[in-house]
Amino acid sequence: MTEQRIALVTGANRGIGFEVCRQLGRRGYRVLLTSRDPKKGQAATRILSAEALAVDFFPLDITAEESVAAAEQFVRKCYGRLDVLINNAGIYLKDDRSISTLSIDILRQTLETNTFGALRTCQAFLPLMKKHHYGRIVNVSSTMGQHARMRNISAAYRLSKDALNALTQMLANSIQTNDILVNACCPGWVRTEMGGKSAPRTVEQGADTIVWLATLPSGGPTGRFFQDRKEINW
Repeated sequence: MTEQRIALVTGANRGIGFEVCRQLGRRGYRVLLTSRDPKKGQAATRILSAEALAVDFFPLDITAEESVAAAEQFVRKCYGRLDVLINNAGIYLKDDRSISTLSIDILRQTLETNTFGALRTCQAFLPLMKKHHYGRIVNVSSTMGQHARMRNISAAYRLSKDALNALTQMLANSIQTNDILVNACCPGWVRTEMGGKSAPRTVEQGADTIVWLATLPSGGPTGRFFQDRKEINW
């Protein structure tokens, strides 16, 4: 690597996002850890910096246009490029339920973060990737968004991840040139604040495929869906 790669991770103050920052940092990337909560984000950054990793913090609320724009301006001014974008930020609201009784407000809030937020960041940072003819975009999705496994529970979350999968395919298809790869992955059921203590997978396991996709070589797959480094059906 002739130049240090720059990676931005959303929703990275804890859980899978935090572990992705750690693993990318260990691979020699300069990582921009982002979080809606500045105090939590700064605390997380201090932990990784104490491990001698090149990690910086910037506050980012992916549901706010002005926040995404500010992050893009910061990256452009301070680094001049962005090589990796990890759309990890996501929510699962407690009032999520059957599609027949689902609150439209719950659905709107879920889509705003899980789908629209990812689209905002992609649209904001793609020009930098295209300028430098390189990019890796990883959308953290879920098998709960698979058509083959669609069920009538957790409707808002499933719809948001189904839409994120479609976004991944469409974005990949829109990029006909340059070494920019766009993929989605499912980290599995991971022991995080969202996944709960009974989840079977560690954050290290959950982060593995994300980091693998973020570091794919030129000519790697694009517009695909992965779990445990293996392609799965949409």
